[in-house]
Amino acid sequence: MGELRGELRTDEPLARHTSWRVGGPARRLYRPADVHDLVEFLRRLDPGEPLLWLGLGSNLLVPDVGFPGTVILTHGCLTGLERRGPAGVYAQAGATCARVARFAARHDLIGVEFLAGIPGTMGGALTMNAGAWGGETWTHVSRVRTIDRTGLVRERTPADFHIGYRDVRGAPGEWFLDVELELQPGDGVAAMTRMRALLDQRARTQPTGLPSCGSVFRNPPGDYAARLIESVGLKGYRIGGAQVSEKHANFIINTGPATARDIAGLVDHVRCEVERHTGVRLKPEYVSVTAVR
Repeated sequence: MGELRGELRTDEPLARHTSWRVGGPARRLYRPADVHDLVEFLRRLDPGEPLLWLGLGSNLLVPDVGFPGTVILTHGCLTGLERRGPAGVYAQAGATCARVARFAARHDLIGVEFLAGIPGTMGGALTMNAGAWGGETWTHVSRVRTIDRTGLVRERTPADFHIGYRDVRGAPGEWFLDVELELQPGDGVAAMTRMRALLDQRARTQPTGLPSCGSVFRNPPGDYAARLIESVGLKGYRIGGAQVSEKHANFIINTGPATARDIAGLVDHVRCEVERHTGVRLKPEYVSVTAVR
């Protein structure tokens, strides 16, 4: 066995690593030096150890009691980006979506401008088929590599997954390690202009700069979660330090003192009120850590 070269922290507050800025401590947090170091770390891991993978933490609600296992932090380490062939882009799981979008445009490759508005990493985008403004991540995936808790790396194609709206299901116990995207040659300058326009639109319509997870609920078929929430008068409604954004009703923001319990309580209240008044049961778009295995 080689020596581990990554960074190991104990009792690390996960509020530092989530965009909602809530969450108690992880028993251990490991930031690998590279893929080889990650493989070595996982090979040494106790098979019964609870495991959580974390990028930018933008689609995650961590409970106030924290996480009683090991967190693998990919952001800031697994960030490789490469041009592959005439229209391919290779990205590791910790590369941010916005960086991938800019990288593609600089190489005159188009189709993933929507990634500029997704505040997460490619690992998270693959996990939930992240999308915006009509684009979705898996539309452009040609292959991925996954890794399991024993450190075994596998190459897979989209055919190995069930891919839907904000939902991706594959072999259990595997996490995304990297991806190769197949894009279209095009005008990179025009792509950059489109990205700036999309980001301007996002800033006008969403509470950017405030702690949130992005969109809280999936849009139901033929409708918008924000419209339904606003229609029942919940814009601005708050529980503790958590508040339904007055700018965009499908965002719940941390006004400063919010706890995970406040946010979870507000999510439940919104779901119940929308269902009571409209008959529509909204489905959360974020992941609750208690549901992670």
